[in-house]
Amino acid sequence: MKTAIIFYSYTGITRDMAGKVQAACGGDLIEVKTRQNYSKLTAYTVGCLRARSGESDPIDPGSIDITGYDLIVIGTPVWAWKPAPAVNAAIGALQGCEGKPAVIFATCGAQAGDTLAVMRKALEGKGVHVQSEAVLTRKDCADPRKVTVLIDLVKQAMVP
Repeated sequence: MKTAIIFYSYTGITRDMAGKVQAACGGDLIEVKTRQNYSKLTAYTVGCLRARSGESDPIDPGSIDITGYDLIVIGTPVWAWKPAPAVNAAIGALQGCEGKPAVIFATCGAQAGDTLAVMRKALEGKGVHVQSEAVLTRKDCADPRKVTVLIDLVKQAMVP
C-alpha cells in the first residue's frame, strides 16, 4: 500500500513523528512549508490567531496530488487548539484524495483542543475517510510506547 505522509512542522517535533512513521511503515514524506516564515513572536501571535480563525497560509507545494497513493497520513502541530494554518492549506491543496482512507495526528504541548475534529471535517468535505487519529504531547513524542501507538494506527490502516 503506497502511503503519503503529509506534514507541517514549525519546531521539528511533527517532522520527527512523520519520520518515525515513515521509518516503521514506509511511504513518501511530503513536507509542507509556509511561503513566509514565522518568527517565534509571529508564530505565537499572528500564526495562532490565523489558526483560531481556521485560516490557511500560502504553502509549498501549492498543490498536493495524491492520486497514486492508497493511504494518507497527515500531521500537524497544534496552534491555539487548532491545526496550524499550513495544514489547513495542505488539506485544501489535496487533489486525487476522494475515497481514500486517512490517519491524522497532532503534536502539542499539552492539549489538542479541536485540532483533530477540524482536520476530520475538512478531510471528510473532500471525500476522505479518516480511519483513525492520535494526539501526541511533547512528553508522548519522547516515549517510544506512545509513538508505537501512532505507528500501529498507520499499520492497521494499511491492511486492506
